[in-house]
Amino acid sequence: MQYAAIVFDLDGTLLDTLADIAQAANRVLVQRGLAAHPVDAYRQFVGEGVRVLFERSLPQVADDIVPCTDDIVAACAEDFRHAYAQCWNVQTRPYDGIDDLLSALVSRGVRLAVLSNKPDVFTKACVREYFSQFPFEAVLGQREGVPRKPDPAGAREIAALMNLAPERILYVGDTAIDMQTANAAGMFPVGVSWGFRPRSEMLAGGARAMIDRPAELLPWFPCSVHTSGPETK
Repeated sequence: MQYAAIVFDLDGTLLDTLADIAQAANRVLVQRGLAAHPVDAYRQFVGEGVRVLFERSLPQVADDIVPCTDDIVAACAEDFRHAYAQCWNVQTRPYDGIDDLLSALVSRGVRLAVLSNKPDVFTKACVREYFSQFPFEAVLGQREGVPRKPDPAGAREIAALMNLAPERILYVGDTAIDMQTANAAGMFPVGVSWGFRPRSEMLAGGARAMIDRPAELLPWFPCSVHTSGPETK
């Protein structure tokens, strides 16, 4: 199979966003009189959208109340959007080797996209801020009316936008959710070991390959990629 494109996850794959996410989420918790979490704890909280982040980070019982209700989760998610808007690009950085990887992929004609469970507005802002020099054809975050990963709807939407059959696309991410998304969409799932979750999680989630450095993606694209005509099935 000659692959023509890569869909990347964002947080934990292209960008190390953990500290900024933790700062914003902890601000929301502290404002409600709740304890902040260590930054590393957010490795397990993130990956499935902002609401799930607070379902995991809110205490189940505190001071004889149960704060982890749907209404409280929704309110925290809304507060997070305001808090994160103030700090989303303070400590966030591309992982080592990502810029070199993207440059090499572009030089070989590989087509690029991003699919994230991060809110769409922040997903797009991050790609503009850190990767504006690269021609990402589709950048999609979590949007109203579109089910979040691991539902394959977003991945299939990207394949259609790129006019490519899913089997010609690598999906690269750092969680089991990413691997499940890729398999459900008919893409080839590649897990990265430098992100937020352990290798074992991605293998259990269906990763068909694991890489330890960004440059290890390049052997899938040993020469220039050419596509012609409609391929979407």
